[in-house]
Amino acid sequence: MGRNIEYTTVSEVAGPLMIVENIKDVAYNEVVKIRTSYGEERTGQVLEVYENKAVVQVFEGTRGLDTDKTSARFIGETMRLGVSKDMVGRIFDGTGNPLDDAPPIIPEERRDINGNPINPYAREYPREFIQTGISAIDGLNTLVRGQKLPIFSGSGLPHNDLAAQITRQARVLGREEKFAVVFCAMGITSEEANFFIKDFENTGAIEKTVMFLNLADDPTIERVILPRMALTCAEYLAFNLDMHVLVILTDMTNYAEALREIAAAREEVPGRRGYPGYMYTDLAAIYERAGRIKNKKGSITQIPLLTMPDDDITHPIPDLTGYITEGQIVLDRGLHKKGIYPPINVLPCLSRLMDRGIGKGRTREDHAGVANQLYAAYAEGVDLRDLVAIVGEDALSERDKKFLHFADEFEEKFVSQDAHENRTIEQTLNIGWELLSKLPLSELKKIDEKHIKKYHPQTQPKKE
Repeated sequence: MGRNIEYTTVSEVAGPLMIVENIKDVAYNEVVKIRTSYGEERTGQVLEVYENKAVVQVFEGTRGLDTDKTSARFIGETMRLGVSKDMVGRIFDGTGNPLDDAPPIIPEERRDINGNPINPYAREYPREFIQTGISAIDGLNTLVRGQKLPIFSGSGLPHNDLAAQITRQARVLGREEKFAVVFCAMGITSEEANFFIKDFENTGAIEKTVMFLNLADDPTIERVILPRMALTCAEYLAFNLDMHVLVILTDMTNYAEALREIAAAREEVPGRRGYPGYMYTDLAAIYERAGRIKNKKGSITQIPLLTMPDDDITHPIPDLTGYITEGQIVLDRGLHKKGIYPPINVLPCLSRLMDRGIGKGRTREDHAGVANQLYAAYAEGVDLRDLVAIVGEDALSERDKKFLHFADEFEEKFVSQDAHENRTIEQTLNIGWELLSKLPLSELKKIDEKHIKKYHPQTQPKKE
């Protein structure tokens, strides 16, 4: 009813928002077609409706809009994305249009980008191991299929290189299964976008990747809808085409900043540090679109990346993300200064679903014991560094010196690896055993004795 009415009652334009008055039968989230005074068409979405007014966010920005001569038409449906299996290997902008030179996608169906929540009863517990080829993740903070595991980084740290490496290397072990990566970048610079595109093209990773890009000079509003578009594409690939999909979202800090900017334009009452009070719910609506569904072959695994302002892990964005997701990978500025890549500090890292995704038949039977022992030994070595700063290394016992040197070797040989080095889980665990062999056998209290006999270098039969 009243769907094809062209309203010329635009009363106000503020930031990315436009207010249309005297409207009728308009719904929340409805798409709006806006015609400017010089005939250009823009797209918007209804953010709020009250009495006879609608607040509309304009995706291409409000620059040049004239309240007297601008018209708006409400089309009666929510924001939708045309999805197809042909999206794999393609690059799209913040509104879902192709950025590469190939022709537009012919959609097999058009889907609401807000998705449908997964019924908790229909969820399958994530169990299968995903190999990223990165020891600090695979060995100590294992990613499993259907998990959401964020990476907490800081300004200037190599999170983009890590994201590109995971995109190139991530795969499901065992039988060959259909695997794809949906890469969603929000508010990145042209230089960063070119880095990702060239890296994926040069390594062939683009063939299994769908890219969604919103650049720093693109409209802020696009940053809010882009992860929803990416996840709509991922849901189609996973639950319609039975693919295992890894979704990488970078940078969630830019997403949250866009959310704050829109909230300020709407003159909402701010919450912590000016972010809207509903940011927790909003982030959850994105992160909870990961998972597995009973009786469906496909899965969606999420790795959101975010840069912590001032490296503050208690900042609202990492803080709320940590509540919603199943652990975190933390990049450390101190390790980066030492020249270690990737600079993953394993001590504050956690993968809450790791225990269900490792062990015999998934990774290797000794995985849990080796991971626990490496973590414990490294933690002790890091504590001893603080002691050495006070009393000097000469005051340490022989046992303490071994743990102190273990911490250095752990960072240099286990955590550190080349940006193009793709380690199998067996290589990762073998490096772990090599490091643990520098410690007395009596100290390996977290590993089953039968695994020590089977895998410890000192207990192996000598080769002739």
